[in-house]
Amino acid sequence: MSLDTAVTGSALGSNRLDVEAIRKDFPILERRLADDRPLVYLDSANTSQKPRQVLDTLRNHYERHNANVARAVHQLGEEATAAFEAARDTLAAFVKAPSRDEIIFTRGVTEGLNLVANVLAWADPPYGVGPGDEVVITEMEHHSNIVPWQLLTQRTGATLRWFGITDEGRMDLSNLDDLITERTKVVSLVHVSNMLGTINPVAEIARRAHEVGALVVLDAAQAVPQLPYDVTATGADLIGFTGHKMLGPTGIGVLWGRRDLLAALPPFHGGGEMIEDVRMERSTYAPPPHRFEAGTPPIAQAIGLGAAADYLSALGMGAVAQHEADITSYALETLKQIPGLRILGPQTIQDRGGAISFTFGSLHPHDIGQVLDSYGIAVRGGHHCAKPVHRRFGVGASTRASGYLYTTTAEIDALADGLEQVRRFFGVG
Repeated sequence: MSLDTAVTGSALGSNRLDVEAIRKDFPILERRLADDRPLVYLDSANTSQKPRQVLDTLRNHYERHNANVARAVHQLGEEATAAFEAARDTLAAFVKAPSRDEIIFTRGVTEGLNLVANVLAWADPPYGVGPGDEVVITEMEHHSNIVPWQLLTQRTGATLRWFGITDEGRMDLSNLDDLITERTKVVSLVHVSNMLGTINPVAEIARRAHEVGALVVLDAAQAVPQLPYDVTATGADLIGFTGHKMLGPTGIGVLWGRRDLLAALPPFHGGGEMIEDVRMERSTYAPPPHRFEAGTPPIAQAIGLGAAADYLSALGMGAVAQHEADITSYALETLKQIPGLRILGPQTIQDRGGAISFTFGSLHPHDIGQVLDSYGIAVRGGHHCAKPVHRRFGVGASTRASGYLYTTTAEIDALADGLEQVRRFFGVG
């Protein structure tokens, strides 16, 4: 698997995960579904399963330490605050952030991207976006990295532009210098596509963007769970990722930003804990990260995400990435053998993540998913919050299979067997 070494900072490790041992940490993988079918979970790009270590951390917090943070001087409040801020330290280390103050807790990458798009509309020069400015995205973005920028440009009079996609499912860089110009204020792109699986050359894009003084924003929702990650090596200025795709709870994510940039940006939400002082005439604001964390934060979720990062760090993200490459390569080769099945996106593991989207004859993905579900196989069917890229490939929707660190080759074989049942039932091929 070829990675942008500027992003990973190192080559993949040679160690392999002990997947069978890992699976014992995930209680849900022991489930038997209808007709006593074992669960074959291939929807990790949607949400990952949680190990006992994360579940135990959440239970322990609620049973023994539950209190609000930064608001109480009693022992429970101090314990909760210490655990919450320790999670910030853990996440900073996990993505190699230079400072813990660069880690902002959000409800997820969607909120993080909306935060950025909104504050850039309100920001003073040189960061504010206004008439005559341009924002550049790509055609392969999740809706969370399209709609906020549409709203920003509509509200400010700026122009939205985008990179196209090649037939192979890669960013079309043929017009790089024409798209990123002196008018460009923001370039926002996905690091690893949630639909195509493509790993984009983010460091190359960032270099060009910075040549013209533009900010670079990354949607790393699929990248941080899969790859060894170094935020500064990407070249980006702001990066969002989400907890539930990396073994953590739902309702929690992280926005990382350069410390000097965060200090220059206005707040997103107003309320408690994000202030320095409040008077009836006006307020002044706390420094980052608390400036962007108004109100009671997702305390237990942040602590749980810290436990998830600890779990992944103990395994070694190089080994996690290697397993993701191995299982995805096996899945690609297996699915290619099925008559009538068309894989959308890169056909090899080169610069590719773990999400594999496909069509199967003229079948609707919901029909495919329902048949697979009857055999205990969980995949996703639909447009995966990526309608533009589906239109680019001439389809309305697709079926997506996505493994993770607990996925086995036997589960990929089960998927292939299930698709054979789909083929026979509907007469495909």
